[in-house]
Parts: sequence; structure tokens; C-alpha cells
Amino acid sequence: MTYVIAQPCVDLKDKACVDECPVDCIYEGPRKMYINPDECVDCGACEPVCPVEAIFYEDSMPSEWAGYATADQEIFVSGEVSGGAGAAGPLPADHPVVAAEPVKEPN
Repeated sequence: MTYVIAQPCVDLKDKACVDECPVDCIYEGPRKMYINPDECVDCGACEPVCPVEAIFYEDSMPSEWAGYATADQEIFVSGEVSGGAGAAGPLPADHPVVAAEPVKEPN
């Protein structure tokens, strides 16, 4: 089990979670942040700092956002991105679940 970043993060990417993560496992996609489940140590430091409450423990994910648990796993399946978000840089593309979301315009 691991933490997952869900739909409220799409088009927001506040990045407060990145500053709190002690293992550098939160990667930036074009529209959303992603937690690498193989690198996450389940410390929970990211969850309370998220301003839109988008971070959930995988078992506590609201059912309407269940696809985001799969997205955070599948985006790293290729194994091409690992070793810490800081060294890897931004992901080249979002998972199809995220890409299918309507674009949120900034307030």
C-alpha cells in the first residue's frame, strides 16, 4: 500500500507535498503530481500539507477517484522513471485517466 494523489490535484500542482516528502518520490506530470509507489515509504508527510486534500492512503481512496490509484502505479510501470523526482525531472506525459479530465481554468 502507498499514498496516491487524486483528481483534486489535476491542473493545480501546488507542490507543497514535494517539499515535505523525505524520499523524493513525488514526480511532476504535465497536469498532476504522481507518487511513485515503489519509492514511497508510507510516512504520510505529504497528506496533511496538500491544500486541496488530494492525497489519500490507497485503502482510503474515495471510490469516485479509484482510477487515480491505478494511474499513480501505471505511470511508473515502464521503469524508465525512478531514483528520485529531483533527478528525473518532469514526466513527459500524464496517465490517460488524468489526460481525460477537463482542463480546470485558474481562478
